[in-house]
Amino acid sequence: MKSAGVGKIVFTEEQIQKQVAQMAEVLSKDYAEKDPILIGILKGSFYFMADLTRYMSIPISIDFLSIGVYPEVTKETGIVRFNKEPDLSLTGRHVLLIEDIVGTGLTLSYICQHMEAFNPASLKICTLLDNPSERLLTLNIDYRCFVMPDEFLVGYGLDYEQKYRNLPYIAAYRPDN
Repeated sequence: MKSAGVGKIVFTEEQIQKQVAQMAEVLSKDYAEKDPILIGILKGSFYFMADLTRYMSIPISIDFLSIGVYPEVTKETGIVRFNKEPDLSLTGRHVLLIEDIVGTGLTLSYICQHMEAFNPASLKICTLLDNPSERLLTLNIDYRCFVMPDEFLVGYGLDYEQKYRNLPYIAAYRPDN
């Protein structure tokens, strides 16, 4: 049953789980013998990362980072801050950033630049949804589950005003529903 504000389902729960399981298989092969650290970018990646890591068949370390905005400053300057840094040492480790959605690439580029300062052995990006039509910066997305349509989406970690993240599917947001 759909909630108020939720339009047509774009990716069903079954489609998501199938794609996430396939991605986990690819990552398990690519990172075999590499002792990777998967770093979820909060809050949106929470569900994707939980499911992805449960499907993986290799030993992994898990950590999180969170960035925030300065109200009334970020809009004008683009300045963001790290609310939570990874707790694990990244030096010499194979780091995989887990993101829910990559749009313009501005924030993720900033995060990658920051993570490079920790001298990881490698730094790659895995996203649930990629929106290359919004990209403002050239950014290499190493792993993507879906290319998203040109719609505002909610569910499976994606939110509107911190709501709808818990939906097991991804749907178009419709404020008039």
